[in-house]
Amino acid sequence: MSTEDEQTLHLKTLNFRRATFLQSASQLSNAPPDSGSEVAFAGRSNAGKSSAINTLTENSKLARTSRTPGRTQLINFFSLSETQRLVDLPGYGYAKVPLKMKREWNRHMENYLQHRQSLRGLILLMDVRHPLTDQDEQMIAWASAATMPVHVLLTKADKLKKGPAKSSLLGVQARLLEFGDLVSAQLFSSLKRDGLKELEKKLTAWLTDDSVLTPETEPEDP
Repeated sequence: MSTEDEQTLHLKTLNFRRATFLQSASQLSNAPPDSGSEVAFAGRSNAGKSSAINTLTENSKLARTSRTPGRTQLINFFSLSETQRLVDLPGYGYAKVPLKMKREWNRHMENYLQHRQSLRGLILLMDVRHPLTDQDEQMIAWASAATMPVHVLLTKADKLKKGPAKSSLLGVQARLLEFGDLVSAQLFSSLKRDGLKELEKKLTAWLTDDSVLTPETEPEDP
């Protein structure tokens, strides 16, 4: 590996343990400035979203779970650097949440996924035993409409033996083929830290991709 390649690799290595709470926002109007790069985490209220973020950052208190799942409707922003953020979106799919709150959540999430310019990708968490619910597919549809890349984490993979877990992954990948390279998927276990390196690689690629921040250059004259 050349010195230049080593320097590039170093620059593109993120220390997720440096994540710190930045702020909460009830809607985009009071979110941090729409600049730099951020990746959002979304999923059903019981999909293990907080556990995944806390495992990634090695901070068990960073992303907190509401005592009443589905009630917390705030978007939480965590800073990795001055220009890079992780975003914890409100959990969805909890039956006891009032219909009005669900509709309001849907409106905010669709707006966020389709209009937040600094958003580079969506990590969508699903319980490996119950993947691709209607709400999961709605999130993918919104992201797809905005040409937003999605990486699915099939969480709680430790709850299944390797064979059934792999079968679930293959089934999800088959159903996502229509989205091409825009949507990918992997197995993940917060408890055993399985799949952590793959998640870190995906996040690093998205958060350090400067090409989306650089205006296209004018073609050279022949």
